[in-house]
Amino acid sequence: MADLKATLTDIAKAIVDTPDEVTVTMSEDDNTITLVLSVAPDDMGMVIGKHGKIAKAIRSLIKAAAGNTNKKVNVEIK
Repeated sequence: MADLKATLTDIAKAIVDTPDEVTVTMSEDDNTITLVLSVAPDDMGMVIGKHGKIAKAIRSLIKAAAGNTNKKVNVEIK
């Protein structure tokens, strides 16, 4: 299984202006993996994008990286 936390961190740091403030926390249940992405308030728009397109793309990439874990992956942006 790919390291989803590191993957999300790398993606977010490439997008934002202040990569030092990017943090990702991961929690795992029986059937669900939840990743919570936190960025600086000024970078929130860059991570969400117009009409949420970048956020949707990030979620798609993380779900693809999860591959065949047979678990549901949720990405929350705070």
